[in-house]
Amino acid sequence: MFLSILLKVALHFGRIKLINTLLIIMQRLSNGSGTSSLSIAVFVLCICFLQPANSQDHPSEFRTIAFFKQINDSETAHLSFVHEANRWFSLMAEKYNFSYDSTADWNNLNDNFLANYQVVIFFDARPDSSEQRAAFRRFMENGGGWLGFHFAGFALTPSDFPQNWDWYHNEFLGSGEYKGNTWRPTSAVLRVEDRNHPATKNLPETFTAAPNEWYSWKNDLRNNPDIRILLSIDPLSFPLGTGPKLHEIWHEGYYPVVWTNRKYKMVYFNMGHNDIDYENKTNKELSFTFKNDIQNRLIIDALLWAGKSGTIKR
Repeated sequence: MFLSILLKVALHFGRIKLINTLLIIMQRLSNGSGTSSLSIAVFVLCICFLQPANSQDHPSEFRTIAFFKQINDSETAHLSFVHEANRWFSLMAEKYNFSYDSTADWNNLNDNFLANYQVVIFFDARPDSSEQRAAFRRFMENGGGWLGFHFAGFALTPSDFPQNWDWYHNEFLGSGEYKGNTWRPTSAVLRVEDRNHPATKNLPETFTAAPNEWYSWKNDLRNNPDIRILLSIDPLSFPLGTGPKLHEIWHEGYYPVVWTNRKYKMVYFNMGHNDIDYENKTNKELSFTFKNDIQNRLIIDALLWAGKSGTIKR
């Protein structure tokens, strides 16, 4: 009965209230004969001090919402990435003291919902409706943060995902339409192009990324003064890809894979396509995006920068 009351106090009022209640109880019990109850109180009090403070004691530094679409059930590689990303960001939220939520309901991409968050993440898609797109643009133009991965930057006309959002693809991302990709997913040596950005400050000059399907783009980002290219594929990676189609094996060229736009608090990552055993029809996951410590450092530093730098105008 006594322990039940303590638990109710903890659930309704939080750790600080529970500690204060326990101290009062212990003082009264020490003057009486409640030895058993006193022992329980001491034990629970010790647990309170040993456990890390909850969000009520130390509020999250910023709030993050991730949107995903699970576009096509047959696209197992993207689904694998989304599930892995949700697990990883949840763990990072506990470690770095930010709040993390995710949703597949893109109707939540509206002004009222976004007012609760400082950072938006697109895992595998972009918004479709004009209302969702307008709300996202307002969020970004008012100082919100954004991380985008892999297919979130995809657009190709004609296709099921045409380039019909000029602000997003040509101004915000700067990359324009998708041009091509490597196959199958393979690791690449990445070179840090800009070491002065908070996302890259803890990276070595080069590192080997997790296996990925690498994209190329129709726009040359080097010609856009608003774009800061943070990482590109190092020539040591060539030939990159295994085919079997020859155009899916890159032998030369310049390929940006991570960049930011100086006008916005954003970072786009080409990563986000895990390797899947399609050939043997097992759909077994053969690689994981977040099993790479250096790459993880890049992503978390980018998120912390996007979440902590500046405020959002309301």
